[in-house]
Amino acid sequence: MANSLLIKNVRAVDAKNDKFTDVFIDDGIIADVGPNLHIGADQLIDGTDLVLMPSVFDMHVHFRDPGQTHKEDILTGCAAALAGGVTGVLAMPNTVPPCDDPEIIRYIREKARDTGVEVYPVGCITGGMKGNGLCDYEALKEAGCICISDDGRPVENAEMMRQALELSNKNGLLVASHCEDLSIINKGIINKGETSAKLGVRGMDRASEDYITAREMILASSVGARIHICHVSTEGSAAMIRFAKSRGVRVTCETAPHYFMLTDELLMKRDADYRMNPPLRTPEDVRAIIEAIKDGTIDCIITDHAPHAAEEKADFETAPNGVVGLETSLAATLTALYHTGEITLKKVVELMCVNPRRILGLEIPAIQPGKTADLLIADIGRKWTVDPDKLHSKSHNTVFKGMTLTGKPLVTISKGIIRYDARND
Repeated sequence: MANSLLIKNVRAVDAKNDKFTDVFIDDGIIADVGPNLHIGADQLIDGTDLVLMPSVFDMHVHFRDPGQTHKEDILTGCAAALAGGVTGVLAMPNTVPPCDDPEIIRYIREKARDTGVEVYPVGCITGGMKGNGLCDYEALKEAGCICISDDGRPVENAEMMRQALELSNKNGLLVASHCEDLSIINKGIINKGETSAKLGVRGMDRASEDYITAREMILASSVGARIHICHVSTEGSAAMIRFAKSRGVRVTCETAPHYFMLTDELLMKRDADYRMNPPLRTPEDVRAIIEAIKDGTIDCIITDHAPHAAEEKADFETAPNGVVGLETSLAATLTALYHTGEITLKKVVELMCVNPRRILGLEIPAIQPGKTADLLIADIGRKWTVDPDKLHSKSHNTVFKGMTLTGKPLVTISKGIIRYDARND
């Protein structure tokens, strides 16, 4: 396998720089960056008209392995990641059984070892995600956990969540919270509003997300712990997080492309591929999420990649929530935020490549000598139409089906090795 790679005449963009240059990679490390490099390399890529940036780190995915591998497994999930320019993921714990045991953590890490994607399994906050008692965080950390969550459901007992925050703070683990009050949701399946009323289905009141978002920040502040708020979708949650940050609360948060691109009007199609949790909201929420991205309230763009088989998504009212997104996240973000002038390309890198790793205490990527060569090459001007049947994931439940996006990852490089190459597609 080739050990050195020279990328010529490429636009290299990281969080601090945006310049045309050559980049030489040797033995998995960026060895030299500069114009007109004349270095013999095992492989050569002409980067003319292309953009080189650090690879994406998606800190919210569901790989369904173990236990639900008809939807996705670690290998297909990693293949989907690489096709989206992603070389690192945080895999949520609602597997079957849940990731509350060090052996499950070790199983996931070992299965992902040779994929080219760093998979960090998230440990459960409570045993079996049932809310009846805290897990052994020291054991989970020793097995490879850097984050804990009961994602897929909230920790319903506030005192138990406070204790989890206190203990995780001592163990150096990030706590990520799925902010949802189940009593308020009351079996709702889409955003509560005009669309749910027209369809005659139960709606998810935004108070569910806003209430638990506020609760988590209050609890974290009370013990001086960090809290990460998952998949922010409402104007209210964004406003509260902005205020909490201004008061010094150690809060970070994320959102997904569908929350700054799409609204609940799409549910009029009665197509369960547009159902996820939290749900698509209103135009006012979409605008608020964009503003929260622009002003730094929202730290990361993630996917909440949640595969489900076609037969599971067939019935609009009974289908499970969730959409796939690993292969479209960068393209969707470029389409909705960069090409519209809302944010710069350097800001895209911050949101998708730098901030997730910073929050998790991982190496901060940059295109400079000495850094690990986890990179992607994209044609940011290429228009392409999302065809679910061409996705690398086992499941095809994408909200972007049939949409034309602008910007496409072409090459994904993990530790100096080309793991995905679609230049000739």
